Amino acid sequence: MSLLELVRGCTFDDFLLAPQLGELPSRNPALVDLSAPFTTGIRLQRPLVSANMDTVTRAAMAIVMAEEGGIGVIDRGFRSGVIEPQVSEVAKVKRTQHGVVADPRSIAPSATVGEARQLMHAARVGTLVVTAPDGRLAGLLTERDVRFVGERLRVDERMTPRERLIVHRGSLGLPEAEQLMVAHKIKKLPLVDDDDRVIGLITSRDLIKHREHPFATRDALGRLRVAAAIGATGDYLERAAELLRAGADALVIDIAHGHSRVMERAMRAVRARFGDVPLVAGNVATAEGVRFLIELGADAVKVGIGPGGGCTTRLATNFGVPQVEALVRCAEAASGRVPLIADGGVRRDGAIVLALLFGGSTVMLGSAFAGTLETPGETVLKPVLMPESQKMVRVPFKVFRGMASVGAVRDRLDLEDADPDELEALGAEGLEVSVPARGSARGVIQNMLRHLCSAISYGGARSLDELRRAFAADPGRFLIRLSAAARAESFQR
Repeated sequence: MSLLELVRGCTFDDFLLAPQLGELPSRNPALVDLSAPFTTGIRLQRPLVSANMDTVTRAAMAIVMAEEGGIGVIDRGFRSGVIEPQVSEVAKVKRTQHGVVADPRSIAPSATVGEARQLMHAARVGTLVVTAPDGRLAGLLTERDVRFVGERLRVDERMTPRERLIVHRGSLGLPEAEQLMVAHKIKKLPLVDDDDRVIGLITSRDLIKHREHPFATRDALGRLRVAAAIGATGDYLERAAELLRAGADALVIDIAHGHSRVMERAMRAVRARFGDVPLVAGNVATAEGVRFLIELGADAVKVGIGPGGGCTTRLATNFGVPQVEALVRCAEAASGRVPLIADGGVRRDGAIVLALLFGGSTVMLGSAFAGTLETPGETVLKPVLMPESQKMVRVPFKVFRGMASVGAVRDRLDLEDADPDELEALGAEGLEVSVPARGSARGVIQNMLRHLCSAISYGGARSLDELRRAFAADPGRFLIRLSAAARAESFQR
């Protein structure tokens, strides 16, 4: 029996995996290779992607995801035609950490301390490069230099001048930069060309971040990677241009029905204007849908129609494919040409390994992060009756909603004044719920990775790729189809 026949009509809770002879010496995620491709050109050290939902991924979540080895997709759930807020979220991620700051913020020697403070605050930086009118390096100005002094003082009265700086000519690798900074007991190292014009800045803070997060997803300049979502109509081309200018590493053309003429027109337009930019497209759930997007030039495809915790597409339309069957169908059709992103249906950590074995290169998660510290939105206190004491206590909650929910559509389309009948006519296909607020997403991610390493150990493999290969060679050795009683025994607690 083929794998597709075995999984027809099935989803994650229909299967267990039979334990194999354990070969893994340690389940420590730092010692297990969990790497996987996000797109054909971007590889992650951890196979996790945070969903482009306006209650899940903005800059704070994307930073944590990249630091922990995955990647976040900044949502497009802002006002229609208003591009700058999404661009700002991407810029925050790209400027959070660097290897070499290729475009350090600069200021003139004749500027005032007040102007310098404003620039530092606006750009969220603690160091400004002071450049002369001819563009040459004049000095460095740090937060410490402007602390406790009047705003009318000139920058050149407070800066560390060029002659007192340790400077390196030309480019420099981070290990060599670290040695130089240790030798000279400095925290900032400007890089200049032969004409003494600034070509970069290396800071001890960034070097420390590289040590603290060795598996982080970074670009060639050492900055954290981030993806951003665009639509398939309206301002999507202008939005894409601004997002790429801000440093977005990949674009995600994300619509509910990716196997459509709307998607075809959008992908052709994006490819025509932006060339070989890394492009993720979706969502689809069939072999035909995957082939359609690959032929249009997708570098990765999102798989999943209706399995997400905030989605009601199947309830509203009766269309969709159970997520395991969808992944197997799509993986067979893709034949390894592009990575697949398993989007939706993961309601427990154990389902992650199934999503990765049945065809996903990475797993996109939304509800798994709902209510965490880094998710957007205000925390509100709601009264809850405690069953043991029968007392009312105020519990913190945050909103989690699907991007096709009434609230999300209303906000995106600027329909604040629409009456209920007009909103109902939108045909929403998503839920909006309150979820208990909890701690950082970092802990959630680390638990997921530990559980994934445990799954690799139970599967008799030493790495994620090795487990994938063993499963692909003989799925029947692993798969146990569950009865209703077996599902209850396995998953009901």
